[in-house]
Amino acid sequence: MQLIDSHVHLNFEVFQQDLDLLQARWQQAGVTHLVHSCVEPGEFKSIQQVADRFPELSFAVGLHPLDAHKWENTTAREIRNLAKSDQRVVAIGETGLDYYKANNKEQQREVFLAQLSIAQDLNKPVIIHCRDAALELYSILKEFSTATSQPRGVMHCWGGTPEETQWFLDLGFYISFSGVVTFKNAKQIQESAKMVPGERLLIETDCPFLAPVPQRGKRNEPANVLYVAEFIAKLREVDVEILATQTTANAIKLFGLCNTTAQ
Repeated sequence: MQLIDSHVHLNFEVFQQDLDLLQARWQQAGVTHLVHSCVEPGEFKSIQQVADRFPELSFAVGLHPLDAHKWENTTAREIRNLAKSDQRVVAIGETGLDYYKANNKEQQREVFLAQLSIAQDLNKPVIIHCRDAALELYSILKEFSTATSQPRGVMHCWGGTPEETQWFLDLGFYISFSGVVTFKNAKQIQESAKMVPGERLLIETDCPFLAPVPQRGKRNEPANVLYVAEFIAKLREVDVEILATQTTANAIKLFGLCNTTAQ
């Protein structure tokens, strides 16, 4: 059984002492490839260094909405140039909107639109973070599609209602679920995980955050994506190997991993 963890942050300090042990565990769990997200362009070198150690890792470059205040006149060019500088870059992001306690909504919107444009120009998918902003994010994507062309991408660590989920499915997006789906009170997320078509479903850890049950409260790691797969398989009443095969194929298709994923 092969699994792809479609969203990790392995360059964080919390992992630096035992990355080799993490790799042994994710390989044992069946994880054959990982997609490393990016919080800000300044991380790019450290992400490259992790990818140099682990050939099964691809990555993105972008600016997280919570860091939108760091956007400068040169940031768009920096993201574009970094994305073009390394063939292991498979996406732009993570980008999006986070309106939880936000006081810079307009700035977030501008930064998100700028990164959508970069992704379109480079023909790369976007990794989208969305918190307390589903309706506005949907509206932006819909308007962007009308003005230019339909962006490709994934709603990562998705926590929306089934109705919100359908909005983004209608726009052609993939939906990725993290360990949050295993939480006892995550009923609407579980309902969303049931309704996503198999060909649009992805799984992730978002490690080191949001460890799934039965690891909740501990540092999360890529091996734990197996728990996410097992839980969603039970929700959808399918064998976990079927779900693993489908989500792996989906990640390969979205991120263009055909030449980099272990077989």
